[in-house]
Amino acid sequence: MFRIGVDVGGTNTDSVLLDVRPEHISNTKTRGVIAFHKHPTTNNVTYGIELVVKKVLEEAAKIVGRETIKKGILSLTIGTTHFINAVVQSDTSRLAKVAVLRLAAPYTHECPPFIDFPPQLEKIMNGYAAIISGGLQIDGRTINPIVELELVEQAKQIKARSLKDVVVAGVFSPLDVLGSQEYAARDILKRELGEDVNIVCSRDVAQIGLLERENASILNASISTFAQHTIKGFQDAMQRLGLTCPLYITQNDGTLTTAASAARLPIRTFSSGATNSMRGASFLAGVGLGEGKGKAMLVADVGGTSTDVGVLLPSGFPRQAAAFIEVGGVRTNFAMPDVNSIGLGGGSRVRVFSDKITVGPDSVGHHLTREALTFGGSTLTATDIIVRSGTVPGFGDPEKVQDIDMDVVTKSKSAMKRMLENVVDRMKTSPDDCTLLLVGGGSILAPENIKGVGEIITPPFHSVANAVGAAIANVSGEVDTIEVLQGKSLPDVLERMKAEAKVKCVEAGAKAETVQVVEVQVLPVQYVTNQATRLIVRAVGELGVPETVHVDLNVDEKGSANEAEQQVESDTEEISGPSNTPSKEEERIDYETYKPRIESDVWHLSETDLFFIMEGCGILGTGGGGSPYPTYLMCREILRQGGSIRIVDHTSLPDDAKIARGCGMGSPSVGSERILGGRPVVEAGKELAKYLGVQEYTATICDEIGGANGMMPLITSFYYNVPVLDGDLMGRAYPLLNQVLPAVYDRPNALAPCGLCDGDGNVVLLTKAKNEFLVETLMRTITTEMGSSAALVCPPLALRDARDYGVIRTQSQAWWLGRAVAICRQKNNLKSIPDEIMKLQTGCCLFVGKIVNVSREVRAGFTFGEVTIANLKDDELEDSSNHSFVTGDVDEHLVIPFQNENLAAYLVKADGSRKMAAVVPDLIAVLDSQSGSHLGTQMYTYGLRVTVIALAGSPLWTSEKGLRTGGPSAFGLEDSYVSVGQYRTPPSVIETFKT
Repeated sequence: MFRIGVDVGGTNTDSVLLDVRPEHISNTKTRGVIAFHKHPTTNNVTYGIELVVKKVLEEAAKIVGRETIKKGILSLTIGTTHFINAVVQSDTSRLAKVAVLRLAAPYTHECPPFIDFPPQLEKIMNGYAAIISGGLQIDGRTINPIVELELVEQAKQIKARSLKDVVVAGVFSPLDVLGSQEYAARDILKRELGEDVNIVCSRDVAQIGLLERENASILNASISTFAQHTIKGFQDAMQRLGLTCPLYITQNDGTLTTAASAARLPIRTFSSGATNSMRGASFLAGVGLGEGKGKAMLVADVGGTSTDVGVLLPSGFPRQAAAFIEVGGVRTNFAMPDVNSIGLGGGSRVRVFSDKITVGPDSVGHHLTREALTFGGSTLTATDIIVRSGTVPGFGDPEKVQDIDMDVVTKSKSAMKRMLENVVDRMKTSPDDCTLLLVGGGSILAPENIKGVGEIITPPFHSVANAVGAAIANVSGEVDTIEVLQGKSLPDVLERMKAEAKVKCVEAGAKAETVQVVEVQVLPVQYVTNQATRLIVRAVGELGVPETVHVDLNVDEKGSANEAEQQVESDTEEISGPSNTPSKEEERIDYETYKPRIESDVWHLSETDLFFIMEGCGILGTGGGGSPYPTYLMCREILRQGGSIRIVDHTSLPDDAKIARGCGMGSPSVGSERILGGRPVVEAGKELAKYLGVQEYTATICDEIGGANGMMPLITSFYYNVPVLDGDLMGRAYPLLNQVLPAVYDRPNALAPCGLCDGDGNVVLLTKAKNEFLVETLMRTITTEMGSSAALVCPPLALRDARDYGVIRTQSQAWWLGRAVAICRQKNNLKSIPDEIMKLQTGCCLFVGKIVNVSREVRAGFTFGEVTIANLKDDELEDSSNHSFVTGDVDEHLVIPFQNENLAAYLVKADGSRKMAAVVPDLIAVLDSQSGSHLGTQMYTYGLRVTVIALAGSPLWTSEKGLRTGGPSAFGLEDSYVSVGQYRTPPSVIETFKT
């Protein structure tokens, strides 16, 4: 009959007892809530949980009787930030050193484990790392088998370091349905190291994306021992309370997991608090129960320390954040709710200055009832302001706040109102007024009217919505894999995946009759010819009833309390707060005043320069080219190991200087797993140089500045020990090899002879080809056989050809673009990014809105598709089964067709008429409005807020030859090219900053 939900917040720990029989939860006044309790969060989290559960059981017994309670507590569900706090605080008492064995050799050596960890966290967690034989290709073939003797030797290394937490991460391990790699390696390591060693397989933690999956696995392994101890503490507390029901922990996506699974994979619970609040708000307000209005709405959870605002979909689940999430500065790829937080809560400190009044962002937190004026303390808080205003009678002690000047009250309330209006505006799906669900114990801070909000709904029991969300959490099952669809029926494959997801859901504890598929995503993989497609299927169901349930209300209450107090004293590792303080804060660089180092007309790159160039290459990729992030990390590692990367302008080199080329060819999806470094490029380059009789190079250059390839010459320049030429041969990214400008203008040695290296000992030379298009066809075919990713090196160019038939100073352009984004981000002024970019290059901002539809299909190895961007209205629905947009009465929206890269942008009116806003060869870039960063076409998903800009393309592309190869007709578009403006040659960073 009853479920108990608990949520541990920064200020309060809340509990609720819910009667889940249909006639009770359908009651709009009570929603089945029998009793609830709030208590300030205790230093010892377990003690606080035990206390609030004990109180809520006592209250419920008074209402429905002790015998009724005895008959059945079906479950206890806990949501806690305990684990993520340990990571964010870099707490050495709770984090353990980790050994990482990556199954990838001979790949990924240039991008080793821990490469993108913050120094402080790496120092705590990095116990040992090795890259050994193993890994899979994207089609499931083995790169190399695991070697038992190699694993035995690695076990000796781990044992010698006394490490008890190990991560095993293999290339494309989520595709390993037979368990022949990570699981097999785990079994060998268990045999050698013993059962007391915790071994985490990355395929159990996250999905496609090696670095992000490995990072999440490292965090998970490091916190595992502490998580196991903490959950054991939860179970001990249940025993003291006389509870024999199952214990569940809420996960980031709004579903729950067993205590055993949470102890094994605590990372999946890291951000469950915000999700619990939104799920609880949904339940209490009737959304997803047939009583909602069939529209997305905002949820604001006002606590004691902060206000979290998220978007609640009509399904009753929160909108998920974008592809990658940073936890403690570490990039990961597990599911997290999209939440915007501000420092406004009941405990927010109010400061009165001569010219202004500030509220927050710091807070007295769970000391509110001790420190706030209205409770006898000495600190002026937001709660004091509300009590003094008299809008919440019966709360606090009005006598203790009578000395607060009413002018201070008015100005403080005005400041709080502005803070709420700003965060609501950032999260809204439309400029029109929205509906806001208001929950949380600090909701008394919210004014009656909020600009941009048409209706404020404060559901019953809103102060414990987070605990309610924990109590009603559902069970989920997910399948996320890459399937080769060649010769298969997509509907048949999807039906199999749906069945697998449902089975997983039932195995996790769901009632079979309630399980339904709530999400299906079909994401074709780019640049592959075997129809490899990523499929994501998610099923959700109601938690089943355990076979036996019991609660012993006759447990000695005094004994229980004494045991809990003893545990507070003995479990020192449960006391909150880090035991270490970083010895030195990382230097914060002011991007606006930063100046690069230029010496003797040579630009010596710093980590800041690399960061700017990475952001700019992403924008110039126009949706394609692959993520430049791994390439950036490899460049940064060169600098951190004492190496140097230099850039020179074309004016510094003679006309006949030999310029080396080199890039990655293949699928970005493969590049996110089998990470391509510079060594395979150099290996192919050296073999080609032998054939051509070239003795040395003067500089390197990239064939395309867009995406990952834009940074590849920075790596190869280090290996060749030559500088990088400030320019490229495309000025953007394009899908075909024959779309480099020397080939467009029929220059000799534009593409052939060329070399291709897979990084696993295989190099192919193509010495002659009938035409440039055939070079593209032949080399892509070989690349597919090499696992859909390889290093391609085309013949070196004389400086005059690279200059006259390339686009000069595009490394500088990438730097300027990235700098503009970084400055706006640092100033928290993301809306200005388009304006700042337009100061650097001719162009315009085409649209600001949200992605409401994405379609993709693979033809001839390329991903063709279309994305629709619109201003969402309150009554626009999302069909969660296929992420498609249900049309309605909409205003003008933007449609962008793409072939790996964005091809055009059309403004479409409600009557179906459309007008072209931009088209290739001009650059069309889609930016994430939340961060300002670029988005690849593979990252387009329903719900992302985006900003679309267009930039003028190089005049080499707007000539007759250029348009024939890179204009609208080259991609089957019927439109004529219309320029967005005259291209401006980017200013040289070297010339601008040299002294």
